[in-house]
Amino acid sequence: MQNLSTRTADFTDSVIRRMTRISNQYGAVNLSQGFPDFDPPKEILDRLAQTAGENFHQYSITWGAQNLREALAKKQSRLMGHAVDPNGEIVVTCGSTEAMMAAMMTVANPGDKVIVFSPFYENYGADTILSGAEPIYVPLHPPAFNFDPEELEDAFRQRPKALILCNPSNPCGKAFTKAELETIAALAKKYDAYVITDEVYEHIVYAPNRHTYFAALPGMWERTISCSSLSKTYSITGWRLGYTIAPPEITERIKKVHDFLTVGAAAPLQEAVIPGLKFGQAYYDDLLAIYTHKRDLFLKGLDEIGLVHNVPQGAYYILMDISEFGYDSDLKFCETLAEKVGIGAVPGSSFFREPVNHLIRFHFAKKDKTLLDALNRLESLRKKIPPMKRG
Repeated sequence: MQNLSTRTADFTDSVIRRMTRISNQYGAVNLSQGFPDFDPPKEILDRLAQTAGENFHQYSITWGAQNLREALAKKQSRLMGHAVDPNGEIVVTCGSTEAMMAAMMTVANPGDKVIVFSPFYENYGADTILSGAEPIYVPLHPPAFNFDPEELEDAFRQRPKALILCNPSNPCGKAFTKAELETIAALAKKYDAYVITDEVYEHIVYAPNRHTYFAALPGMWERTISCSSLSKTYSITGWRLGYTIAPPEITERIKKVHDFLTVGAAAPLQEAVIPGLKFGQAYYDDLLAIYTHKRDLFLKGLDEIGLVHNVPQGAYYILMDISEFGYDSDLKFCETLAEKVGIGAVPGSSFFREPVNHLIRFHFAKKDKTLLDALNRLESLRKKIPPMKRG
């Protein structure tokens, strides 16, 4: 038999999804994979029920149903400060995962280089490699997870084709400031690079931080592919609805890549989500208030237990420091945490290019009852997982 692809030889399975399976195995509270345990908005669910009796059971237009693209264009035009063309500048994808892959395959040739900030969502490195490109990792330095402009320019001096920007960041919750984004923009222009953004948490940015759309910066519309998803904003992670927004000449290529990757997103779900896109600003204000409350509830509980963590500026993840337990493997710690304490987490090493083994990631997109249950279990953490003896 001939050898399989060398490109994918070093791939592992998704550690995030693996930790969900381990959580299920031990009946643990799953704070690993980032999906909520509460329902989507009623208006969306009601429309979903209606679509069962309507004619939405065959393919929609490959790059997205017309009325969905129009609703997306209206919503995002208001937010991004650009009159988005629903026909020439939007592609509806099977989640932001496909949006990012389609963007990468649109931009990158084999042998190209792509800048990726570390820590990063685990798909980015894989997307780069699957595109035949080479990732250049630039560290975000804790505890604030800021980048060093000189280190970033060193990466740009390698003449990358693109930079991937997750804002707010998964896993560290960093919300990039406008000044930081302007630094990235200046370098992208200076070295003629594209910027591929992942902005799925665009509506979950905690005060006093604010979200700035990278494509809205002066001169950046022409070189930005904005990727996002409806999953987190409307609590429909299982629906797998994402999209790209980009200039027409880029979008035309994304349409073709998307067509051969997946043909199209599920037609009934495209129809059902439209009421959510028509919500007024009050919905997004309430969404932020809900997640601000959940963040404060969870972090207060961790503080009372005496567990060290960062404070996210956006998204719904926190990184907790497990140095006191003395584990050489954060993966082993997370497996033990699920088995003995009943809490699912993700080892931080799956997000970092650097040798980081002392951080784990929790998410708090859960009902208050679930979060309080998790905190109650974590109170016994030091008894059930005592620090390992050295030497």
